[in-house]
Amino acid sequence: MGHWSEGEADATAFSDVRLGRRFADLLRRFGDRIGATIPLACQDWANTKAAYRFFANPNVEEGQILSGHFEATKTRYTACEGPVLVLQDTTEFTYQRRDPHAVGFTKSVNSGRDKKGRLRHHAVCGILMHSSLAVTVEGLPLGLAAVKFWNREKFKGTAQLKRKINPTRVPIEAKESIRWLDNLRQSLALLGQPERCIHVGDRESDIYELYCLARELDTHFVVRTVVDRLAGDGDHTVAAEMLNAPSAGEHAIDVRTDGDTVERITFDIRYKRIRVCPPIGKQKRYPCLDLTVIHAAEIGTPNGRKPILWKLVTDINVNSLEEAVEKLRWYAMRWKIEVFHKVLKSGCCAENAKLRTADRLANLLALFSIVSWRVLWMTMIARAEPDAHPSAALTPSETAILDRLIPDTGNRGAKPNTLQLYMTKLARLGGYLARNSDPPPGNTVMWRGWRRLIDIQIGAEIHQGRTYG
Repeated sequence: MGHWSEGEADATAFSDVRLGRRFADLLRRFGDRIGATIPLACQDWANTKAAYRFFANPNVEEGQILSGHFEATKTRYTACEGPVLVLQDTTEFTYQRRDPHAVGFTKSVNSGRDKKGRLRHHAVCGILMHSSLAVTVEGLPLGLAAVKFWNREKFKGTAQLKRKINPTRVPIEAKESIRWLDNLRQSLALLGQPERCIHVGDRESDIYELYCLARELDTHFVVRTVVDRLAGDGDHTVAAEMLNAPSAGEHAIDVRTDGDTVERITFDIRYKRIRVCPPIGKQKRYPCLDLTVIHAAEIGTPNGRKPILWKLVTDINVNSLEEAVEKLRWYAMRWKIEVFHKVLKSGCCAENAKLRTADRLANLLALFSIVSWRVLWMTMIARAEPDAHPSAALTPSETAILDRLIPDTGNRGAKPNTLQLYMTKLARLGGYLARNSDPPPGNTVMWRGWRRLIDIQIGAEIHQGRTYG
């Protein structure tokens, strides 16, 4: 069993075979040293200089870097059965640069007031990333299916423009929101079998054009809606029609509050199949759609916070309370892509990078994305397949080291010689206590344990007289 990075790198995607070899080496180095700077990951000046040249090479693009990972995602998608959730979301990476124009800008923020009381604004230097993460309904991340990097120029007069023009009358092709549609197309082109894919998005993805495209491509979606659209013959709204929808029943879940306590809350669930109309300015271009609207409202008045209210829309028929709860669980899986972004920023320290241009940063972030997926996968694989063999994630030498360092007892009752046992041992290297009352190990202890394991493995190989490259 070789290094895991070998299955996520495609050396043939690059125009020069030397670039392919360099990328494979960099992925292995950064995978073994999560959160390291380029000099720390490369260890010497020759490899560090080669890394800087790789990221700055005009013949290197993020699509080539992610090519091998995309194919590996497709392989894992084909190997599994049943529906797969394709989670979409956008995140922002901010940087401080002496020349911010070389990187670009993400937004304009309020900097307070000057001495005369006038509002001050400044543009934030950085780039944005919109990604699609394929996840099983059990929560196991199969990999990225689409990624888009971009930045914005300074916006001037945007607020005044919004007062003059109705945003719904602007074609989707002229909006930044087109990224949601582009990622949907790219994901389906990669994965295939569109009927298996359920595209999941938050309120930012409540876009009518996205619903029409999903129907055109014969795929599905579950989206948290924010727009109260016209319904029926256009003489009332979806919210008005949902007021008459009968209650389908109640469903209780455990929620962790801000005080780090677990609270049991109960939802009243309603659902209804509704004929939804397109925006008034686009009714000549797009048809009306028959969609299922699901409302889950918390029963009672909680103390110190607003009641939880989820309003979901999906093209899938819902005929029972169990099917409505299933869609709620699918949407709850959207949090996995937020965790993926957390690993990118906190684990890989993506915002600490010192590269000077947007193209170089995009190449580095593409590499970090593969490493971040691996951390998330290792965290979830033991939960999804606890009784699997340890070789699914670890090499024989890694399991041997864990056996020497961590005893088999005190691992939350994990069965001997299982993946769950060794993932718990790995997390214990990162500070996980593994008490019976503790939840399963998270990403932070997992990437800390992974880094420690690699360092210990290097020491073991040196002791045995091997050379580590």
